[in-house]
Amino acid sequence: MSVAAADWLPSATVTASGRPVLSAGEIERHLLPLADLEPEENPRLAPLRGCLLALTSHRLIFLHEPSLSARALPLASIVHPYPPHRKNSHNPLRSIFSSSSSSSHHPRIRLQISLPPSRSEVVAVVVTCKADVDVFYGRLVEAIRARAWEAAAAAVPASGGASVAEGAPAREDLAIRMPVVGVSGILRKEQETWESAGQNLQDAFQDLNALMSKAKEMMELAEKMRQKLLTNQSNSGDEEMGSKQDMQDLLLSVGIVSPVTKETAGALYHQQLSRQLADFVRVPVERAGGMMALVDVYCLFNRARGTELISPEDLLQACSLWDKFDVPVMLRKFDSGVKVIQTKTHSDEEVFARISSLAQKPDALQKGISPTDAAFTLGIAPALAKEHLLNAENKGLLCRDVSSDGFRFYINLFNEIDPQNIYLTKTHGVYHTWISVATAAH
Repeated sequence: MSVAAADWLPSATVTASGRPVLSAGEIERHLLPLADLEPEENPRLAPLRGCLLALTSHRLIFLHEPSLSARALPLASIVHPYPPHRKNSHNPLRSIFSSSSSSSHHPRIRLQISLPPSRSEVVAVVVTCKADVDVFYGRLVEAIRARAWEAAAAAVPASGGASVAEGAPAREDLAIRMPVVGVSGILRKEQETWESAGQNLQDAFQDLNALMSKAKEMMELAEKMRQKLLTNQSNSGDEEMGSKQDMQDLLLSVGIVSPVTKETAGALYHQQLSRQLADFVRVPVERAGGMMALVDVYCLFNRARGTELISPEDLLQACSLWDKFDVPVMLRKFDSGVKVIQTKTHSDEEVFARISSLAQKPDALQKGISPTDAAFTLGIAPALAKEHLLNAENKGLLCRDVSSDGFRFYINLFNEIDPQNIYLTKTHGVYHTWISVATAAH
């Protein structure tokens, strides 16, 4: 059954690489592959089969990866979740779950949900894979109890802080008035020390929790501003583009609100990491001219993930999976061994045309061009510009000169020399221009 047929559930937005789009403050909690949503005893409600099930702090998202479409079940509509049920011959409800023989032996999680307008339906989530359903159920219960969709940042009452402040001097005065005498005095002083340390530790953790709460709020605010800038950038005039461009440069690297982790994704870790990386890197790569060095992407992506850092091996494995997905970026390896990430619309011919135009300028015909010159023209890093120059040399467009000053590249004039008459001077073309420049220089 297609996802579109399950119109009794609200639709969910999916990114171009197949990741669910999370709302502000929504955090991904767990992933399960190949999950089915089967309404019990209600043929009017269409089932969902073969979906990637994503548990977030707000929803259960059923993502059909081949069609990149999704439906969502809000956690607020769940009246009661039932623990995982496995095949049991003594269970009278066994016949209810036996509609599909291929999935009858898999564990099931039953959810009693409330659907508008104020009616209650019982549905069964049938997991058709060897996943740890118990862990999923535990995190589902935690997410329902947390009610993150309703939660608001709770400020510490001012009265509580005042009472502590007023009580502290009283205890201190009492400790001063009572001398430390005998064993009882030593025990009393030890207890006061522990109480003071506990109070300091509690205050420290309160400050830390407040800081973490504010940091999360700032991340959500920055994400909203970033999405708004990316959406409205095409509608802005030239006068506003300068300030918005600077602001966008800052916000693009603020961070990922819900990074994919091994704890939440499990066996799907590298697959989901690959999709999230494709979504994240698309804009920075386009802004860098269509290509970025893999080491730069590694630093940028890890900075955006905050404390959830990934290893270079994880990054390489995530990039290698792009061939299986329909994503707008790809991993490329130059002959020198340098690995880059580039957009699929990136054209080497366009780059070669710009390099050739640069190499045919009068000054370049005389002195050649360096990787720095090419980097300035192409708007990319010198290391990548050097790779483009070497690639152009392999194509026969340039000639290389290596000296103590480094690499210099010249336009290839041998293509314009007639092998049958090497002394023939042409009156047109690049060869003629080079002769004119060389003659004027001497």
